[in-house]
Amino acid sequence: MNTELGKRETWPGLAGKRALVTGASSGLGAHFAALLAAQGVQVVVAARRLDRLESLCADLTEKGASITPLEMDVASSTSVTQAMSGQIFDLVVNNAGVSHSAPALDHDPDTLDRVIDTNLKGVFHVARTAAAEMNANGRSGVIVNVASILGSRVAGNVAAYAASKGAVIQLTRALALELARHRIRVNSLSPGYIETDLNSDFFASEPGQALVRRIPQRRLGRPGDLDGPLLLLLSDYGRFMTGADIVVDGGHLVSSL
Repeated sequence: MNTELGKRETWPGLAGKRALVTGASSGLGAHFAALLAAQGVQVVVAARRLDRLESLCADLTEKGASITPLEMDVASSTSVTQAMSGQIFDLVVNNAGVSHSAPALDHDPDTLDRVIDTNLKGVFHVARTAAAEMNANGRSGVIVNVASILGSRVAGNVAAYAASKGAVIQLTRALALELARHRIRVNSLSPGYIETDLNSDFFASEPGQALVRRIPQRRLGRPGDLDGPLLLLLSDYGRFMTGADIVVDGGHLVSSL
């Protein structure tokens, strides 16, 4: 993963803000943390694996970032409450998530609970806790929930995951409606297939390449393809946006069946 901060265009309303990025121990979460740090945001990165967070923080701090780790399990409301108690964030990127691939008939109760507890209930725990602190301190804020195109269109063997991400999109709308009066915006970001270290081997295989051929742009997304959409939602450029879901998928959702 490239965590080089570098010089980037400055988006209005971000510098000096304090942001929480969950699921930041690897993949997109770590990328989002570096992206926000490059915008002059004070970033708090959260995940269960503190060692991975500390390594990321050390790397980005050397590059001039203001970034700190926070050990937290979003699937546990107790963990979220304890970790976020007294913490005020201007920006929240609800990125933590897990996936599971198996036929629906093989989804045992523990698997279903693990996916829903992390992908849906975890998003709710973090968003509610952050919004409560914003409101109690008279602060406006922005929450972005990371969903998926599988929340809008299904594929085989991902019943629990697709259900959880569809619920995240609807939860985003519900929170946007309720929190608008408190000057808190809530939107979701729905990536398509984005290549990361975790899935690169699959996409190099024949089944993976077959999937890529079904994407109208005939390529996988890269983490950087999400930069503009995320910054739009978090920055003042998106100040009149709430309850929206931005899809970034190379045209996958509009491809023919």
